Amino acid sequence: MLFFHRDEALNQLGEQILKATWATFPDLARNQIAMTWIVYDEPVPVNTGGALRPEEFWRYPVRGFAYRGSELFYPASIVKLFYLVAVQEWLEQGMIMPSAELDRAIRDMIVDSSNDATSLVMDMLSGTTSGPELPPGPFETWQYQRNIVNRYFQSLNWVELEGINANQKTWCDGAYGREQVFLGEQRQNRNQLTTNATARLLHSIVGGVAVSSARSQAMMALLKRSLDPADLEANSENQVSGFLGAGLPQTAQLWSKAGWMSQVRHDAAYIEIPGLRPYLLVVFTEGKTQSQNEALLPFVAQQIMKAMETLA
Repeated sequence: MLFFHRDEALNQLGEQILKATWATFPDLARNQIAMTWIVYDEPVPVNTGGALRPEEFWRYPVRGFAYRGSELFYPASIVKLFYLVAVQEWLEQGMIMPSAELDRAIRDMIVDSSNDATSLVMDMLSGTTSGPELPPGPFETWQYQRNIVNRYFQSLNWVELEGINANQKTWCDGAYGREQVFLGEQRQNRNQLTTNATARLLHSIVGGVAVSSARSQAMMALLKRSLDPADLEANSENQVSGFLGAGLPQTAQLWSKAGWMSQVRHDAAYIEIPGLRPYLLVVFTEGKTQSQNEALLPFVAQQIMKAMETLA
């Protein structure tokens, strides 16, 4: 079963939002967008400072809406959210040792979405390094090690995680050497995520049950985004402009992780707005036109906010 239950009111609103989106952006094909929207009713079980034990937290019912929520997309930098949880789990279990340099890489991976920082985090998670092609035997061992993050997430036995792939580094120019061989000639081994999988992972972080209460709160601190226009102007790659946060009022509080490259534009966000229920929103879009469209995700965010104002 999914971690949320489908709600008729949200279904109707979700369908209306999608219709409005397609009407406003006619170049957006029906199969170029996916969305998962979670609403938190009272008593709100998230952003409580980790007050709930995991067993209790997962018993709290939440309602949601999903459109193509189980469809696989290339996630771009959204996958860094999964590497963030994994590295915190490794640290919690003593599988890797903390260091100032690892802390710097974790921060830069999430706050600045640095691909170079992500490379170090993946090396630490898997005990592998990039480099020239390897002979068959060592390469088989290398591939097994690189799949450790996948094995970790599959061990959680969440139905939303079925079929995902999180074993690749993120690149600016592309993979080379053993990384390119691992990716595959047709990129058949590239990272793949769904909006439902991403929503559940973010739900667990905001709920304070990802790894531990303290580590969830530390992850939340890295995901916090400023909506102050001066801050956004000072940092052009702020993961707000052109993404969901750009459709929110300055009174909102936003925790998010964006993903963008030449073929996709995604965002995953937890949002609190005074006077409204808290909510979580994950939107994936693909296609070259959509990747360059800085108005699409803010439009969806605005439509969701208006819908939140109507909820009983």
